[in-house]
Amino acid sequence: MSVWNGIKLSFLKRRSVKLLILGLFCLSLGWQSPAYALPPGNPITDSQALLRYALPIDNPDVRKLQSSLEDITAQLRANRRWGAVVGDVKQAYRILTDRQPQLLASIPDDKKPQAEALITKLKAGVEALQTSAEAKDKEQTRSQRADLLSLVTDLEALMVQKFPYEVPQEYSNLPQLKGRATVAAKTSQGDLTIVLDGFSAPVTAGNFVDLVKRGFYDGLQFTRAEDSYVLQIGDPPGAEVGFIDPDTQKYRAVPLEILVKGDSAPLYGVTLEDAGRYLDQPVLPFSSFGALAMARPSEDPNGGSSQFFFFLFEPELTPAGLNLLDGRYAIFGFVTSGREVLEKLKAGDTIESMKVIDGLENLVEPKAA
Repeated sequence: MSVWNGIKLSFLKRRSVKLLILGLFCLSLGWQSPAYALPPGNPITDSQALLRYALPIDNPDVRKLQSSLEDITAQLRANRRWGAVVGDVKQAYRILTDRQPQLLASIPDDKKPQAEALITKLKAGVEALQTSAEAKDKEQTRSQRADLLSLVTDLEALMVQKFPYEVPQEYSNLPQLKGRATVAAKTSQGDLTIVLDGFSAPVTAGNFVDLVKRGFYDGLQFTRAEDSYVLQIGDPPGAEVGFIDPDTQKYRAVPLEILVKGDSAPLYGVTLEDAGRYLDQPVLPFSSFGALAMARPSEDPNGGSSQFFFFLFEPELTPAGLNLLDGRYAIFGFVTSGREVLEKLKAGDTIESMKVIDGLENLVEPKAA
């Protein structure tokens, strides 16, 4: 087992808790220092929602449709909020009926028939959802909401017309994922489904897809496990702590890559803290159980290679929007199925196999030297 300390997570964990305590203390004194103020609103903790919001689209109506349906879960957590649930459902239906031309405006002409069919399904589904909500059927409402958001995801995906930016030429020697991909992982404790987001982290996700294709992770053991915090893997047998490219016989180093909300392209090679962007929020935050991130040497932002970690989000220990991992490590995907498996995996368990089951066509191989 490698002794490489790719991420100082125990240290960061303690600092995160200390930061929270300091923030609460400052608030009790009435001091609103930007660096320590608690984040406004309720951070998104659902991985599917985070992936939807990360899509590079600009259609406010589909975002309103999405948020109306997502808000239902928050309302269901509160007692006697069925009126608010019904209001969300009615708003979703109004958008689908009154704003259909605006929804279709972002769809390429050759995909409009698909989009129209999805909108028809969404209308029918929302009508059924309203019936369930008015009957205060919580389980049926939750199930129908999830099905509808899956259709919204499909509709939003049709709005993505091209990869939104150019990756810097200096990284053309690395694989890049120009879009999304899905990976199925079989572990000694069960199966995981992982969605990789190349729109937000094309170099990091591309490196991962390339290693999955090579079978690099098959048979590797998890080397680090901290309950309710982190699960790490990717250290190959032997003295090396990362991937040695057989074509170059060199360690493949992957730069730190973070896309910030409002930016047109990712920031490379520097943490947000070192860049002086203390309050900026990454498009992919550490606020969801099963966030997938690149591990790296603590003092080298560009020293990552093959080791990665799953973030086991625990609100009491690492409050969403208030931890020291955001902006320091590159998230490039989320576990979308298999939470119960992640909760069981420990150091010594293995990844038996990994396979790209969707989106492999989005992988761009490195240019020849």
